[in-house]
Amino acid sequence: ASFDRVASILERQRFIAGDVLTEADIRLFVTLVRFDEVYNVYFKTNTRSVSTTPAVLNYCREIYQMAGVSDTVDMQQIKTHYYASHPNLNRWSIIPRGNGFVES
Repeated sequence: ASFDRVASILERQRFIAGDVLTEADIRLFVTLVRFDEVYNVYFKTNTRSVSTTPAVLNYCREIYQMAGVSDTVDMQQIKTHYYASHPNLNRWSIIPRGNGFVES
């Protein structure tokens, strides 16, 4: 329900709170940037995806392309952290390749 609500908001406006980037957008971005690459697999949130939801994908890409933002996103480090630091969820620390939707 939350993912759908975010998608619905972003279909109507540029950012979560309107036309201006706010802290809410930054906090949402850091969640969404991990969503397909980590949460879909690790936490089984596979009923939705950023890469197949145009409004959410465009939102992530817009923020990712802002000055300095891409420098803060190290997807390999993010995935290594999630997939290798919880042995009870991923005993062999297998790190999926993923689809790199943000960089595409």
